[in-house]
Amino acid sequence: MRKRTKRNRKLKSYLLFGLVFTLVLIFLVSTVGRQEFSASHKLALELVGGLQSGVTRVVSAVRGGWDGYVALWGVREENYRLRGELQQAQADLVKYREAMANNVRLEKLLNLKKELAAPFLTARIVGRDPSQWFNTVIINQGTSDGVQMGMPVVSGEGVVGQVRNASPHFAKILLANDPNSAIDVLLQESRVQGIVKGNGKGFDLQYVLKNNEVKEGEIVLTSGLGGVFPKGLVLGTVAKVVRNRRGMFQQIEVASAVNFEQLEYLVIILQEKSLTEEE
Repeated sequence: MRKRTKRNRKLKSYLLFGLVFTLVLIFLVSTVGRQEFSASHKLALELVGGLQSGVTRVVSAVRGGWDGYVALWGVREENYRLRGELQQAQADLVKYREAMANNVRLEKLLNLKKELAAPFLTARIVGRDPSQWFNTVIINQGTSDGVQMGMPVVSGEGVVGQVRNASPHFAKILLANDPNSAIDVLLQESRVQGIVKGNGKGFDLQYVLKNNEVKEGEIVLTSGLGGVFPKGLVLGTVAKVVRNRRGMFQQIEVASAVNFEQLEYLVIILQEKSLTEEE
């Protein structure tokens, strides 16, 4: 306690001395007037000027630091605002692209409906079969809507598959790329016929004799045979042709016109009729 008291007294003494010294300096400077400076006045002015200059620098530094802090805070707020606007613009762009993609899909479906010479029903995919045994999807239309087992299913791009089974309000579609799927087809240019079977990703065109000229890029259409798919539906294009020395038939791979991973809306054909007249 005594040590603290002594320190406080010394501090008070120093402060009192400094205050008196400063007042004396200010008094000396203020009494100058127009008369010539004496040595004491010059010394007092030098000391007061130095003291005021130091105080001014400290104040300027503090003020500059505060202004910089305020400016930095303003920049940060502006950055947050611009970041929010950028995120909103990106979200709007995603919505715009999704709307455009939906418009393209719906336009393709509309064009398909104009070409169909048979009753049809539009459906939406609501699920996919989690099993690995079949490539199937579930749609939101069933027997109460007129869907029956075996009906062909298409999209705006081409053949999708066939109704495998149906309940009153839902139906399961066996996709055309499933190994259990087989469709009678006709090549548009060469008029060669065969059977397309799914291979999980695309198709294999089977039972085409070696003496038939098949070109890569030919469009593969449903032939109308078999009583399931109407004639003239697009199934895909010839992707690869291999003529082995052994065997009677060519090995032909067909790329599907439909992206089975991106299916959303489908059309169920309620009555089988050809789209085009056979040439």
